[in-house]
Amino acid sequence: MSSATAQAVENLVLNVTQEIQIHAPLDTSFAALLEQLGPGADTPDGKAMPMKLEAWPGGRWYRDLGDGNGHFWGTVQAIKRPTLLEISGPLFMSYAVVSNVQYRLSETEGGTLIAFHHFALGAIPDDVRQRIGTGWTHILNGTRARAEVRR
Repeated sequence: MSSATAQAVENLVLNVTQEIQIHAPLDTSFAALLEQLGPGADTPDGKAMPMKLEAWPGGRWYRDLGDGNGHFWGTVQAIKRPTLLEISGPLFMSYAVVSNVQYRLSETEGGTLIAFHHFALGAIPDDVRQRIGTGWTHILNGTRARAEVRR
């Protein structure tokens, strides 16, 4: 493969990984994640974001703007309560792109570890690439805050 071809392929791939430690039990952390991705969703600047998450295999994750309007983000590909949530779809991107997002939760001493992975393939603009980690970090921090209040 030529270096130009390798660079072209690399420009089509997005790979984000993050981890967060939560000082709450596994079940509590998983419930907080589902709430953060669904009815409790908000933007990094604190604005409510009307998201729906149907937490079962084949369930939808979407932004509900009312009156049949909205934006489809993905489909629950796998869910294994309380250790895995995996979603596939375009997410927030209205481009030729497909994503796979995984939240893997594991019990640790003193709480729960969430290992997050977002892998995407497609035409992802540079400005989106630069900002993408901010939103995922916000979701993980919101999940931690929700879980730790409940413990």
